[in-house]
Amino acid sequence: MTAVTEAPSNDPTGPAPESEGRRAERKLGLLLIAPAALVMFLVTAYPIIYAFWLSLHKSSLAYPGQDEFIGLGNYATVLQDGYWWQALGMTSLITVVSVVIEFVLGLAIALVMHRTLVGRGLVRTVVLIPYGIVTVVAAFSWYYAWTPGTGYLAGLLPDGSAPLTEQWPSVAIIILAEVWKTTPFMALLLLSGLALVPDDLLKAAALDGAGPWTRLRKITIPLMKPAILVALLFRTLDAFRIFDNIYILTKGSNGTGSVSILGYDNLFKAFNLGVGSAISVLIFICVAIIAFIFVKAFGTSVPGSDSGDRR
Repeated sequence: MTAVTEAPSNDPTGPAPESEGRRAERKLGLLLIAPAALVMFLVTAYPIIYAFWLSLHKSSLAYPGQDEFIGLGNYATVLQDGYWWQALGMTSLITVVSVVIEFVLGLAIALVMHRTLVGRGLVRTVVLIPYGIVTVVAAFSWYYAWTPGTGYLAGLLPDGSAPLTEQWPSVAIIILAEVWKTTPFMALLLLSGLALVPDDLLKAAALDGAGPWTRLRKITIPLMKPAILVALLFRTLDAFRIFDNIYILTKGSNGTGSVSILGYDNLFKAFNLGVGSAISVLIFICVAIIAFIFVKAFGTSVPGSDSGDRR
């Protein structure tokens, strides 16, 4: 009698067991980031927790020592106030428009820098000069440029024009200042992504008849997704917290105030720590939501994510 032994079935759809090398690599990565993560947690945890605690109290520097717990009362005050929604709308508008323009210009500049054969270092240095200027200094330069009577750009406008005293001209100037200052940063991040695109693949596509626009859409941009995610995420989060350009150019007048300007006014002008802290917490929540949306939208393009099982 012959015994028949059934061979164990290998389920090709099941998850592959993690190799010893993969586990060691993951452990090493966690050990390397642990010190930096610990320092960041210690530095940021206390301000965040304290701001949340203040947001639950009726607290004012005008009446020290008279704090009163009111729960979510400050959040209700902020969310029921039209100024918050106006500031949130203006912040979102400036963020979306400036980031879109910066991405288009940054990608074009990155492509030029990537293809430049002569004087590549000089070209990159010249392009990055605006980003190396302190934001406050750059904002003051734009402020004086648009000041009637003294500004070289204001002199190009009809007599009597004062663009920084009107809402939409002011918004346009704020966006212009943002784009001028941070487009080089976007270009630098996208330039690193261009290194992920093999030249042989582009040459093969060109031989198959693909034009420059087709190669850009079908090959270059898809392969640059990790760098695009980092660039768009960093700039969107930074633009959403815009403060210095608006403060220097308009101080939030003419309906140009952002959520950061609104928080500043409550904290340092009205001395209302409770409402100001509630605004800060709401900004933190908005930033977290933006980051979550970006990560979900790009999926496996997130740097460090696994698009498949490595064996």
